[in-house]
Amino acid sequence: MDFLFVLIVGLLVTSGAYLMMSGHLVRFLYGLALFSNAANLAIFVSGGLSYGAPALIAEGEKAPLEPVANALPQALVLTAIVIGFGLTVFALALAKRAFASEGTALMDDMRSAEPRAED
Repeated sequence: MDFLFVLIVGLLVTSGAYLMMSGHLVRFLYGLALFSNAANLAIFVSGGLSYGAPALIAEGEKAPLEPVANALPQALVLTAIVIGFGLTVFALALAKRAFASEGTALMDDMRSAEPRAED
């Protein structure tokens, strides 16, 4: 089952890289979202899929009596989701501003910071 998740992560990373190199702002944002989802899935799978009970300790005990699920990958994925959302919103705002100032969403057609000879 883990091998299937590894293949899915590889597919997401490959698709995200392809979209990010296309030279279009909207495709770049989709590729960034795919990268973020691939990272979340990789973190979650690296923690192992376990079907343990919640990590609760009975009163008077020093450790759980039965196997428990690891909560660290879930906390890391939750943090990564929030950071990925913030990064996506920031990139979307930059893309909107770039489109408004340049009038195009194609990165090759955007002006560079240096003046061109034909300007």
